[in-house]
Amino acid sequence: MKQHSCDVLVVGSGAGGLATAVSAAHRRLDVLVVEKEPVFGGTTARSGGWMWIPCNAPAKRAGVPDSIDQAREYMRHETGAHYDERRVEAFLDAGPKAVDFYEQNTALQFDLGPTFADYHPDAPGGVDGGRSIVARPFDGRELGPEIKRLRPPLAEITFLGMMIGSGKELLHFFNVTRSPVSAFYVGKLFLKFLRDMAFHGRPMRLMNGNALVARLARSCFDRNVPIWTRAPVRELKKDETGRITGAIVETVQGPVEIVARKGVVLAAGGFPQDPVRRKAMFPHAPSGYEHASPAPPGNTGDGLRLGEAVGATVADDLPNAAAWVPISRPVRADGTLGTFPHFVDRSKPGVIAVTRSGRRFVNEANSYHDFCQAMAARCREEETETCAFFIADHRVLRKYGLGYVKPAPVPFRRHVKSGYLFEGRTLEELAGRIGVDPQGLRRTVETFNDHARRGDDPQFGKGSTSYNRSLGDPEHKPNPCVAPIEDGPFYAVKLVIGDLGTFAGLRCNENAQVLNGDGRPIPGLYSVGNDAASIMGGNYPGGGITLGPAVTFGYIAARHLAGGND
Repeated sequence: MKQHSCDVLVVGSGAGGLATAVSAAHRRLDVLVVEKEPVFGGTTARSGGWMWIPCNAPAKRAGVPDSIDQAREYMRHETGAHYDERRVEAFLDAGPKAVDFYEQNTALQFDLGPTFADYHPDAPGGVDGGRSIVARPFDGRELGPEIKRLRPPLAEITFLGMMIGSGKELLHFFNVTRSPVSAFYVGKLFLKFLRDMAFHGRPMRLMNGNALVARLARSCFDRNVPIWTRAPVRELKKDETGRITGAIVETVQGPVEIVARKGVVLAAGGFPQDPVRRKAMFPHAPSGYEHASPAPPGNTGDGLRLGEAVGATVADDLPNAAAWVPISRPVRADGTLGTFPHFVDRSKPGVIAVTRSGRRFVNEANSYHDFCQAMAARCREEETETCAFFIADHRVLRKYGLGYVKPAPVPFRRHVKSGYLFEGRTLEELAGRIGVDPQGLRRTVETFNDHARRGDDPQFGKGSTSYNRSLGDPEHKPNPCVAPIEDGPFYAVKLVIGDLGTFAGLRCNENAQVLNGDGRPIPGLYSVGNDAASIMGGNYPGGGITLGPAVTFGYIAARHLAGGND
C-alpha cells in the first residue's frame, strides 16, 4: 500500500476543515485535506455562509456595542441545562482572535450583518445585530482551474444559477419591478452573470457560503495545502498506546495509508444524509426517510463512525439533534425533487402557516429552528403527518413570491402544474386541494385578518422582535410582517422538516480534542464543524451558529496541534 506522510490530516473540506487546514499551515504544519466527494466545500458551499461570532472585528469597526459578558449570558440562557462552560469560554475567547487571524493572514475577509439580530434578541444578553458576519463576495477566477472542483451553490436558492446576497442585495431583487434603481442594479448583475456563464460555464461572482469556501480554499492553495477529492477515509489508524496516527484513504489510484504525525481532524459534515442515525435521533422521521436535507449526499456520518470505531462517543442527549429548517420540494426539470429552505418568505406580510387542522401554530417570522419545533409539536398533538402549509393570496404571491416561486414578473404557472404550488379560487377550494380542514382554515384566516388589517397579531406576535422585522417588508406599515390574506385566488406550499446541519456530534473538549467514553481526550484525534457536538446545546441562538463555531474551533484545533496558546 502506498504511504503519504503529513503533520495534520483533515477529513472533510467544509468551512471547519478548511479553516483548520489554513490555520495549521500558517503555523508551518504540513497539512493534507481529504474529501470523499468529487468537489470540495461540503454543506458550507451550499449555505448562506453566515458565522455567529460575538465581538468580531467588523462589528467593532462599525461601532456595534457588545461584550463577551453579554454573549456569555445569552449563550447560558439559550443552552440551558446543556451549557458547556469550558467549550463556550474557549469559543468566546478565540472567536474574535480567529476573525483577526483570518482577516490579517488569509484571503478570508468579512462583511457585517449589522441588522442581523440574534434569533431571540429580547432574551438576556441578546442583541439586535452585529454578531453575524459573512464572507465578502469573491471572484471565482482567483481560484484558477480549481474553480472546477468548488461545489456549486444549492440550485434552489439561486436565480437561474446566479447567487444572491443577503440584506440590501436581496431587497433589490424584491423591488426589481418597482424601483428603477433596483432594476438597474439587478440588470447589471445579471449581465455579469450571463458573461460568466458564456466564458466560464458557471458564475464567477461567488457569494455567501460559496465565497467562504472559495476564500478558505484559495488560502490553502496559497500555502501549498493539497485537497484530495474522491478520497474517502476508510479507517483511522492508531498505535499501541491508543494514539491516532493516521488513516487509510481510498483514492482513485487505490488505497493510501496517511501517516499524520500530529493528528487527524474529523470535519466530515455530520450525518444529515444518514437515514439510520436520522431514524434513531429525529423524532419526526420514524423510518429515517421523512426528512429532507439540502446537505450534500456525501454527508452520511462518516466522521462520527470513524470516531466511534476508536472509542469516541456521540452526544445523543441534546433536545434537538439538528438545526431544523422548513423545507419545500420543488420539482426539477428531470422530475426529481429539490430542497428549498425557507428563510425569508416566512416573515413577509400576508404569509401564515397552518397544519392539517387549518390552525396556525407559531409566529411564522421566528427562527426556522423554532418554527419547525412548533410544527412538530402541533402535528404530534393532532396525530397527523409532520408537515405544514404556507398560505398566501395572489397579491402576496406576485409581490414577494412564496418558497421557490419567484415574484412578478417571473411566471409561476409551471409550479402549479408540477404540484409544487397549490391554487384555489377560494380558501375552501385550496383547503380541499392540500388536505386541510376547510372550516378550520376559513376561521383561522378570518380571525387573523381581523387583527392584521391593523398590523396586529395578538395570537403569536408576528413582527414583535427585531429579528422578525429584519426579514419583513420595511415599506409595509405599520407592521412589516403582518397583512391580511383576502384577495383570491389563494395559494399554498407544503412544508416538511429539514436541517441546516446536525447538532449531535462527537463529544469534544475546549481544544477540539475528541473524548472517549471516560471523558478523556483520544490522543491525536480532533473534531470541528458538524462532526463535533454543538456548543449551542441543541438550540439555535442566531444566524451562523454552525459556521461560527466551525471556523473558530478550526483555529483552536490548529493552535493546539501546533502546541500554541495564542
